[in-house]
Amino acid sequence: MKYINRHLEKILIKQLKMFPVVGITGPRQSGKTSMLRSVLKDKYKYITFDDYRIKELFYDDPERFMRVNNSRVIFDEAHKIPEIFDYIKIAIDSDRNKYGKFIITGSAQFLLMGKISESLAGRIGLLTLLPFEISEMSKSATDKAIYKGSYPELVTRNYKGFDDWYSAYIETYLEKDLRSIGEVGDLRDFRRLIQLLAARTSQLLNMSELSKEIGVTVSTIKRWISILEASYIIFLLPPYYENLGKRITKSPKIYFYDTGLVSFITGIQNRKQFENGPMCGPIFENFVISEIMKKMKHSNNKANLFFYRTNHGVEIDLIVDRKLDRDLIEIKYSETFKPSMAKAIEGLMAKKNQKGYVLYNGRDINYSERILAINYKSYL
Repeated sequence: MKYINRHLEKILIKQLKMFPVVGITGPRQSGKTSMLRSVLKDKYKYITFDDYRIKELFYDDPERFMRVNNSRVIFDEAHKIPEIFDYIKIAIDSDRNKYGKFIITGSAQFLLMGKISESLAGRIGLLTLLPFEISEMSKSATDKAIYKGSYPELVTRNYKGFDDWYSAYIETYLEKDLRSIGEVGDLRDFRRLIQLLAARTSQLLNMSELSKEIGVTVSTIKRWISILEASYIIFLLPPYYENLGKRITKSPKIYFYDTGLVSFITGIQNRKQFENGPMCGPIFENFVISEIMKKMKHSNNKANLFFYRTNHGVEIDLIVDRKLDRDLIEIKYSETFKPSMAKAIEGLMAKKNQKGYVLYNGRDINYSERILAINYKSYL
């Protein structure tokens, strides 16, 4: 498979010169290994803890293992050997002036982050690699990515075997990742939760409702949601309510990192099914917001993302908060701009450091001095 360069590469090279160890997380199959092996080529030794034989070598004699692999090493799926973080800390502290000593990767973020906070605080640069951004894909792939997804392997083979690939992806996730992330119990109920969340993408998260439909406790739903977040299946968009009082809803909205997974789970296989079905608007909103999330992660941008909704139904799909300025964004699949699309944004455009955007499928229009209606690709 031909390697396609990633925007995160520049940040990776920069951080290898700044930190003794760099950690890269991201969903399984997002291209972490391919990027590292392409960018670093023969400069680093690659070791994966997906291989049980490597695990046995470490546990059999960890001191020798670390002596042999003491510098310029990539430890893939490092969270599967939690004890290694203490050894990495010792290796780093013995020579704090040497940067780029280790790279650790993982497809489960909270286990990795937990060990980092204990052992490697102040010693590590943290990065996230998600599936392709649209600017990393060809135009033909970009048009399909909304409903077919952005995973590198699918994109590079023009989505051949779409159904089989996602089916295997889910099974691998359920059989491998969940075992290392935490106890789930009934996998059928957990799979049912994923299905219900896919059908509710871009909507408010209602854990009580999910609890009743599946027949498990709210605390179980909450724990399973955390697991799905930790393994980069979903992310939650919090509400924006700074200085706006109790009128604002406090429940987050649910999104998937990859909309191809949503399409697979909800039975969408082609553009006709996507455009004519009830999931068109929610999937498109999910796609645009996940693309903005990718741009932020791949450039190591620290902006925060929110949505806005009052109890009276006034809603803005996305607020990109950079502290000094904000973008207020409405997302519509329509190819025709209507002034009503910008109504909610107009109502909140009080501050001079705010810009408004209606992202849709039509041409770029200067709606007003501070509000633009532009093709979503222009913004991305």
